[in-house]
Amino acid sequence: MRTRPTLSWTPTEDLPPATTDLTPVAEVLRAGKVVVLSGAGISTESGIPDYRGEGGSLSRHTPMTYQDFTGSVRARRRYWARSHLGWRIFGRALPNAGHRAVAAFERHGLLSGVITQNVDHLHQAAGSTDVVELHGSLRRVVCLSCGTFSGRRELAERLEGANPGFAPVPAALNPDGDADLTDEQVAGFRIVPCTVCGGVLKPDVVFFGENVPPQRVEHCRALVREASSLLVLGSSLTVMSGLRFVRQAADAGKTVLIINQDPTRGDRHARTRIALPLGAALTALAEGLAVPLEGRADATPAP
Repeated sequence: MRTRPTLSWTPTEDLPPATTDLTPVAEVLRAGKVVVLSGAGISTESGIPDYRGEGGSLSRHTPMTYQDFTGSVRARRRYWARSHLGWRIFGRALPNAGHRAVAAFERHGLLSGVITQNVDHLHQAAGSTDVVELHGSLRRVVCLSCGTFSGRRELAERLEGANPGFAPVPAALNPDGDADLTDEQVAGFRIVPCTVCGGVLKPDVVFFGENVPPQRVEHCRALVREASSLLVLGSSLTVMSGLRFVRQAADAGKTVLIINQDPTRGDRHARTRIALPLGAALTALAEGLAVPLEGRADATPAP
């Protein structure tokens, strides 16, 4: 049974105060076997907004749900029009200092894996290799009828051909690559079918209201079981898909640390929350641990 999407969270208890002291994070990284769980906050410095932070997109935008997408041609037209325009911006995003620091920690053997809630592929673009994309990736498209996968770049070219001159000005870009457009701006947009069977195409991402594939969840659970600690980077942990791993780690007696400027739904399970900007915090950690950040600032954006 698919769950209803949880779009917001309000603290109902007194949460432990945040700190700016990175010493506990340095200690667990130095010990190694750390699993990173990253959220939209790590990508904001790459120009991709988050959902729930200050000015987050949920204050003006309700993400597409699986039920709406599969149940309505109109909803699919609206999604693909907005996503096609958003991809032109989203697909050019480059990894920032936070992504590069995570990749450097992995190269130096401090991490045992990265679980990301993001669909932007920026961890991999920065050089991380052991990454589980919990919610999928916007780089791929899947046919809901025959299951064929294809590249997003290929779909973008087909949509360009079907919609010559489509270039409305969006009000904003959202974390899922969706650009804010009005109904008038998307009217007349032509979607394209699967080239194999003519079926409905969907981005290979987990929409709100859709379950993460069980085998992917179990992979993440295994990473947490084998880790010594869990480090959360830039996630409010509002949705259960990420919060469950924090609860799993805490229940097993593992150290949970969170770097996020705002309170999170996982704060009561964590040893501490560090309220600092991620790029600066992770760069400072790398410097303190003598882990060089190899230059990937000009890394190629996701294909």
